[in-house]
Amino acid sequence: MPDARGRQQGARSAAPRSTTTPVPTATQRALPSVDAAAAELDRLGIESAAYPPGTDPASRAELLSGAHSLWYEYARPELHQALADLDEALTAVPEPIRIAIGSELETEARQLAEASAEYAEGTSVPEVEGRRSWEFGQPFVTYDGGVDMLSHEARERLDRLEEGITPAERATAVANLRVLVTACSRFPDMLGGLEEANLEIFAEPYGSDGYFLTVQAPNPGDDGTDLWNVEVGRWVPDDPDEDYEECGGSATGNAVVGCVLPASPGADEIADLLNRIEGQPDLLAQWATAPVGGVLAGTGFVVTERYDH
Repeated sequence: MPDARGRQQGARSAAPRSTTTPVPTATQRALPSVDAAAAELDRLGIESAAYPPGTDPASRAELLSGAHSLWYEYARPELHQALADLDEALTAVPEPIRIAIGSELETEARQLAEASAEYAEGTSVPEVEGRRSWEFGQPFVTYDGGVDMLSHEARERLDRLEEGITPAERATAVANLRVLVTACSRFPDMLGGLEEANLEIFAEPYGSDGYFLTVQAPNPGDDGTDLWNVEVGRWVPDDPDEDYEECGGSATGNAVVGCVLPASPGADEIADLLNRIEGQPDLLAQWATAPVGGVLAGTGFVVTERYDH
């Protein structure tokens, strides 16, 4: 299992998420996500018609199921959330605006399907005035500084992670990734976030005095293990004469205690763990003192290993 030992400290930040979504922002999120998903399917040689674009509310639940690939199933919840945000934003606008945005979504989906068929099958697209076009390198208008999960780099990292695995292993890995994504999405303001290439949540709440938490799903095909791991670690300054607060960012993260879980956790269970340390960041220092066989106070996680011996 991967652990936090040897992790180099770097700049970590998370953009706060507004509780209300203006119509332009919601539209920017929804339409580009459709564009990007279809463009990436084109690159993979997959017919997008086999995957509902989600613009029809009746089909949106399908965006949260399936096991096509780690990257694709990682991106689809973002589209689901973008469309939900758009629905919420549209409740407060006049009917003509709702009709116009619905028409825009339909046009995007239709022309993307046509472009996908042209790419995959060589069919000619109908000639229409003002036809949209998409560039694979930059297929969408970014929002909030970009969409990391839709980048080629994120897809390549997840593609490498699932190389050589069986369909059953892929289905398990996708289910694990969904658990991590769901839990992590509830805490957008916490320092850290989802590290998809490691199937891991890294959380370092403000005021934790250098302690951090990782929740790690098993790597697909990793010696057949299906064990999750929760670890508490701490940044150790590379200069032994410096305190953590004075080390200027030069520090190495070392795991202190680890909890190998007897069963796969649910998103609610992980979210509760994150909620505890967000509200009480000093809990991490307390958890770091737990002996093997003890529990992380206030949770059901049992310490199975200490790394400081």
